Amino acid sequence: MISPGSVVFEHVSKRFAGFTALPDLSLTVEPGTLVTLLGPSGCGKTTTLRLLAGLEHPTSGRILIGGKDVTQLPANERDVAMVFQSYALFPHMNALDNVMYGLLSSGLTKREAQDRAREGLKLVGLEHQGERLPSELSGGQQQRIAVARALVLEPQVLLLDEPLSNLDERLRRRVRTDIRDLQQRLGFTAVYVTHDQEEALAVSDKIIVMKEGNIAQQGAPETLYHSPSSVFIADFMGEANIVPCEVEQLEGSEALVRIGSQQYRIRGEGAQKGAAQLAVRPQFITLRGEGTGALKGEITHSTWLGNHIEYEVQTELGSLFIVDSMMEQRLALSTRVAVDFKPQGLALIAR
Repeated sequence: MISPGSVVFEHVSKRFAGFTALPDLSLTVEPGTLVTLLGPSGCGKTTTLRLLAGLEHPTSGRILIGGKDVTQLPANERDVAMVFQSYALFPHMNALDNVMYGLLSSGLTKREAQDRAREGLKLVGLEHQGERLPSELSGGQQQRIAVARALVLEPQVLLLDEPLSNLDERLRRRVRTDIRDLQQRLGFTAVYVTHDQEEALAVSDKIIVMKEGNIAQQGAPETLYHSPSSVFIADFMGEANIVPCEVEQLEGSEALVRIGSQQYRIRGEGAQKGAAQLAVRPQFITLRGEGTGALKGEITHSTWLGNHIEYEVQTELGSLFIVDSMMEQRLALSTRVAVDFKPQGLALIAR
């Protein structure tokens, strides 16, 4: 039975020759939650995961798992299990034997290991695929075998390193749902590393966005998306146009902001009156060939992508990237348009 553990980093630093990957990292993962480390390449997320796994050791600071100091313990004594980007399945072993491998290495008898491995395959919905080789399984099935192999070890913490990067887009959506459903059903603690914002939003209880080895912002997915603390966060947590605005009035947790000629009432936690910046999500901008709007503009680029049209529109506040999923008509280049905004797609950026 899985007993979820907490994860705590206390002022952890990691320096390599001539390079500091993590200057001073402190974070907490609560038991039974799925926390995603998100950020661009080189931000420190993979180094953080390797430190937690025991594949690297910190230059300074402490790492605790389930309240136990594991800073100097080797990987095999940390009560964690890892799902690698490449799955790392043994190609000559069938699915059941792959799941059994770690159990046999831990000292269980073959019968005990088989029973546990079959239970693990059942957990991930592959109880009838145990005799098949990895080459006979789809990418999604291979990923679930790798998850089952980790879960049967009953770790306090499951580590997932870019687990969906080798799957096509449609399969990624399905497998990330499988992983999230499994985590919620079994209640294990998971630390998940990805650079894919959509993936992080879909699976996480909490997202920790990293930049240059530091935490840029952390919180629930909705908080980071709707209340970004910086331009970096606003742009990283889904595509965003950054536009200037004026905060004209504050009422409780709401703010009345002006963009161009129009006012909008939006979330305003922590806002101050005066000049500010807004993150404007491209799918919440509307275009009209005629009429009034917050801004006037002219279409400079147009791309038809089957289920939506992407526009670039030059306005007095700069160029705006716009996604039109309604597709009632495709507006021609150089068309003069009225640009308006839907309040739910506007997020004030904290100063």
